[in-house]
Order: sequence, then C-alpha cells, then structure tokens
Amino acid sequence: MTEPLLEPFDLAGLRLRNRIFSSSHSPGYNVDGTPSDRYVRYHEEKAAGGLGLTMIGGSSNVSRDSASLWGQLSFATDAIVDPLADMVERVHAHGTAIMCQLTHMGRRNVSNDGDWLPTIAPSPVREPMHRFWPKEAEPSDLERVVADFATATRRAVAAGLDGIELTATSHLLDQFWSPLVNRRTDGYGGSLDNRLRFTFEVLEAVRSAADGHLLIGLRMLGTEDQPGGLDEEACCEIAVRLAGSGMLDFLNVAGPSLATDDGLSKAIPTAGTPLAPYLPVAAAVRDAVDLPLLHATRITDLATARHAIESGAVDLVGMTRAHFADPHLVAKLKRGEAGRIRTCVGASLCINRLHLGLDSVCIQNPATGREGTVPQLVARSAGPCRRVIVVGGGPGGLEAARTAAERGHDVVLFEAQDRLGGQLALMARAGERQREVSGLVDWLVDEVALVGVDIRLSTPVDVSDVLAEGPDVVIVATGGTPEVSYMEMGADLVSTAWDVLGGSVRPEGRVLVYDDHGAERGLAVVEFLADKADLLGVSGIEVVTPDRHVGLDLATPLGPTYLRMLYEGGVTMTPDHRLVAVEPTDGGFLRAVMRNEYTRAEVDRMVDAVVVEHGVVPDEDLYVTLREGSANGGVVDLEALTGGRAQPAFTGTDGGYLLYRVGDCVASRDVASALLDARRLLQHL
Repeated sequence: MTEPLLEPFDLAGLRLRNRIFSSSHSPGYNVDGTPSDRYVRYHEEKAAGGLGLTMIGGSSNVSRDSASLWGQLSFATDAIVDPLADMVERVHAHGTAIMCQLTHMGRRNVSNDGDWLPTIAPSPVREPMHRFWPKEAEPSDLERVVADFATATRRAVAAGLDGIELTATSHLLDQFWSPLVNRRTDGYGGSLDNRLRFTFEVLEAVRSAADGHLLIGLRMLGTEDQPGGLDEEACCEIAVRLAGSGMLDFLNVAGPSLATDDGLSKAIPTAGTPLAPYLPVAAAVRDAVDLPLLHATRITDLATARHAIESGAVDLVGMTRAHFADPHLVAKLKRGEAGRIRTCVGASLCINRLHLGLDSVCIQNPATGREGTVPQLVARSAGPCRRVIVVGGGPGGLEAARTAAERGHDVVLFEAQDRLGGQLALMARAGERQREVSGLVDWLVDEVALVGVDIRLSTPVDVSDVLAEGPDVVIVATGGTPEVSYMEMGADLVSTAWDVLGGSVRPEGRVLVYDDHGAERGLAVVEFLADKADLLGVSGIEVVTPDRHVGLDLATPLGPTYLRMLYEGGVTMTPDHRLVAVEPTDGGFLRAVMRNEYTRAEVDRMVDAVVVEHGVVPDEDLYVTLREGSANGGVVDLEALTGGRAQPAFTGTDGGYLLYRVGDCVASRDVASALLDARRLLQHL
C-alpha cells in the first residue's frame, strides 16, 4: 500500500518529494540576524533526513522597529542575502525545498532591545506577553512597512528561496484584523474590508516584488480564542477573502492567539494534551477555500500525520517538533524503519528554554542543534572492539549503552531494579503528562535491545562484580537519592517525591508540598496528589517555594499549563518561603516552619503530611571506589568533551579500565543533561 505521507505534491508549481514539512520557528541559534553555521547544520540535517519542505526563519523581521528577540533572521538589511543563499544551496543539495517567514511583529515585541524603537500597532493596546505599549501606526509607518516587506521579498528572491510565508499569528498583519487590537476609525479600522486593507497592501507589494520568482503564502490564526476576539468562523471568513484575492499560493492555518501566556501555551501544546487539537479548524478552512492548505500543531507521530493527509483536512502536514526529536524521520519511514523513529514526547523543553532566553535543545535528542559536535548518527568505530560496562539503566545509562553498542563495542548494562528508566519510571506515575514525557525511555530501551546490549535487570553490583566482567571502559550511571538534609529539624518527618510516586507513602488530609526545584518535578507530584485527592483522602494542598513564584524555571508553554492545573485543583500557592523545620505536635499533626526569604519572618502551617522536592544527592559510592583503580582516575577532558572530540584516554591507555560517570551520579540535573553526558563521552569510543 502506498504511504500517503511519502506521496509527492505539487505546491503551486513547486514539486515537493513528500507531504511532510517543518514549519517556521526560531530556535535561538543566530546572533546577528543572518544564518549561523549551527542554524544551517540544524536545517540541513532535516533535509538530509528526507524532509520535503523546511520552512526556516520563524518571525524573520522586515523592519528595524521589529526587533529580533529570539535569534531570528533579519531581512531589514542586505546582510542576509549571501549567507542565506549559501544556506539555500546546502538545503537544496539534499532535494528539500526551503521557504522563509517574513513578518513585522507589531506590538508582539519590545521597545528596549535592538534599536530601541517603539513598537507599532493598529492602536496603542498593550500586549500581555511582551508588556509594552505600542505606538499607534501612522499612515507613514504603514507605507514604510509595506515598502519594507517588498524590499525583504527582493532579498528573498536574491537568496534563491523557493517561497516566503507572511505571518499573521498575533503579528502586525492580523493585529489589524482583531477587534481586540484595532480600534481605528480611519480606513484601516471598523469593517472587515478596512481591517484587511493593510494585509492586501502588503500582499500586493510582495507579489510585485517577487515577480513570479517565489511562492507566496500566509500563516494565519485559526481563532483568537479570547473573549471579544476573532472566533473560528471569523477567521474562516478572512481565509476565504485572502484565498479569493488571487495573491496567495497557499495558506497555513494555525491555532489560537499568541498574545498571552495562556494562548501561547495552547498554541504550542505540551505533553498530556490531545494530538492535533486544531486540525478541525484547519479542515474547516480547507472546505471553504480552494488553495493548498498547510497545518502544524502537535502532530508528533506518523498515525496522526497520516490521518491529517488521508482525511483531506490538509495537503501538507507539519511535523516540526517531531523533526526536532528525529530529523531523520522521513528517511526511516522510507526504509521501513518507522519503529525506530524517536517520537517527540511533548516535553516542550525546546520552547521553554527559548522563553527563558536560552537556545532550544531537545530533551531526548542530544544531537539536535549541536550537529557540529554531536552527529545525529553514531558512526561505527574503526578501532578495536572494547568491553563496556554500564551501571545504571536510567536515561543516561541507556544512552551510554546505546552509543557504545552503535560504535560496535561489547556492552553490558546492569540495573538494580526490575525495570529500566530510572527516575523517569517514577515520574511516569505522576499523571498523563509525565507518562508521555517518560515515553522517551521506550525508544532507548528498544534501541539498546536492537543493537545487542546485554541487559541484566534486578542485578545490583559492587566493585568486584564490575571488575569480574573484565571491562575496558566503565560508565557509572547510578543516579542519585532525594536530598532532605538541608532542613534544620525534622528531616525524618518528611516524605520525598520518590516516596509518593513510588507508592511507599500515601499522603492524606492537608498536604504541604515544598518545591525547591523550580521545574516540573515538584509540580508533577502536586498534580498527582490533586488528581488522586479523593482516592488518597487529600483534603487540601499547598505548594511552597523559596522562589519568587511557583514553577520559576517553567516559562511558556509549561508554566501556564501547570498554573492552569494548580488553579483548577484549588491548590494554595505560597512563594518566597523556605521550609526550615518540621516537628510533631500533640494533636498528631505536623508543624511546618517556613521562613520568608526577604524578611526572615517565620510562619507555621499545621498539616498532616509534608512532601519535599529538592533534587538528589549523587549516588557516587561505586564511582569513588572504582576511581582509584582506573587508568584515567575518572578524569574527563572537558575541552575534548565540549569540542566533540574523543577523550585522550581512548587512544592512549596501555592497561586498566577507563572510568566515567554520567547523569545525576555527577550532579542533580535533568534528563537532557544525562543524555548529553553519555552521548558526548561515548560517540568517539
């Protein structure tokens, strides 16, 4: 049977080799508005992996008063042309089409970055996300921006792009559409015809500047999903008018408004939410217009993507985060290796980091965005086969075992428990969200079995057991144990997140959860307790943190997702307080003493149970004991590690075993760090 996702498609005269595309986004890899080598490698890898169309340059700005906040490309100067032309050539060499977004972000921006120019919008209505009041665009501003779009288009032609996509997802174009932003009384406000006037002026200018050398599309909202804003019916009507203009070659229908944290969290849904939530919105537009239709929102697996095509809802299906997790998705599908695709688990670390001002990385694929030093594919070693012993079957240990086996080495993995997965196996019990994220272990488990790793479950080992295997290399990935020793009193009276999720403790009554982690671990336990409150007999939950707010390390979309859960669950949130002591009372309750981080004032809570999340202490006993007898003393050459080179000891050892450790056995960090540790250490063994 023919695979519908692999069928070629004619997009307004542009022949695409399959129906899968990666939608425009900005991973934060550029620093000067032009494509960096890192950025090019990232997109080139997807092209090498068989992708039909890569759309680059998420929110690429056409004007100086639309600042680049997240490493976007800038089409405001000619500096973009030559480096972009080189990128186009490199992507085309793999048979993949390449397009770029163009936009003016309007009020969806800041005034204190870039050239420190005021943002502009149809009306001076503040945007909640970026918190700045825009200047009301004057006629001269609109004329200037239209001209900037035309000039940017000519630069796109000069660079050899296959097409451009204008952006109307809470950006300047659709800010004119929205009654929430457009309060004008001139020819650009009021009626729908007037609110669309600026968009059509831009389209006319772009079409003329392209002069037939580029496809021109538009990515638009499917709904604002805000009181008083554009609903699905209104957006569909706008789509009909745009399609009827004859100035577009395709439409790309997205989800809700990005102007608020809540909206952005729905537009980029996290794990534990329905797949393809806005596909029905795109399908409604598809029924109403006669243009090729694209859509991309949480389409992470082949079955969902296949349904989107086979149902006729869309012509091209966007698998953007899916390619972040596995840029060789299409190649594996073509080879009949769909079962080896590393499916995106929706952890949203990529997006969360971007909104914390960091670059995007993938929680489950350490090579993504690091292709220059961490190749996506592990090459087989030309050197001697070595015996590698890995102790610990969490994510770090699994990745170490997988990488070493892919290199052609003889690998044994010891795991003390009766199942693989480490802490993620516990986190999976927290609820649907964490169950999906923990699914990243499934791929690792399948891969280590496929490449022939000797897995020994329920097998705790000591030094003599390890040495009895005659190792050339030992990787210690024993993780850590929960940390509670920081408390001044009562550490023996508290439970840990592990206790609760593992089932050894069943809190009931009034429960205080102390979260000194700031990411998902503590809030996942809160979600577990809230979901099972009736079953456990939990009558009230309070989450306390020394941070300025709950979930300090969670930006969008994770932060709003968890806040929604907390509010819906009636959870009390107490920031700025550190748990310092817990003591029993005569009434059988626990007195939790909390100290304000700023005033040092102490307050008490009378509760039935206290649950603490404070990271882990490395379980390093085995490593320390093995270190003295190792050939390298457990030393890692950091320059070689970060530079993507082999450890010097890999080629310079005359005898004895080499020793390394990865993951929480080194320090309390996260899954992405554990996987990166393992991959960088073993990829050149």
